[in-house]
Amino acid sequence: MDILDGVNLNPLKIIHHPKGNIMHALKSSDPDYVGFGEAYFSAVAKGEIKGWKMHHEMTLNLIVPVGAIRFVLFDERPHSRSKGLFWEEIIGIDNYQRLTVPPLIWLAFQGISPDLNLLLNLANIEHNPVEAENRSTDEIDFNWGI
Repeated sequence: MDILDGVNLNPLKIIHHPKGNIMHALKSSDPDYVGFGEAYFSAVAKGEIKGWKMHHEMTLNLIVPVGAIRFVLFDERPHSRSKGLFWEEIIGIDNYQRLTVPPLIWLAFQGISPDLNLLLNLANIEHNPVEAENRSTDEIDFNWGI
């Protein structure tokens, strides 16, 4: 499945070290860096789904340093070449990547690992509840297979 218009998935480097690995996330020189507003972690239990959420202004840079998370994106933008399409990817330590989601893309995610599933969002703006919309999982028709 092709990635949605404006969404980027970038492999990240893990530097293996006998005392503990170093895991890259985002550099100001990366093409997807569009500023820094805040960083936060969000945990999701195995099988649980968080979403749907769509930001009007925030660009998300999502990394999963612990566990594995299934991300599902939906493009409802009227003039997008990927309008009406879904895209999904499982990201985690075995598929260590940064998912960059521009504004106006719907996002939901599901915990995959039986233990802790933790994402880090390096957002370009601080959280502002006015700039985001939420929908329940049944408001966007996607088969989660659960």
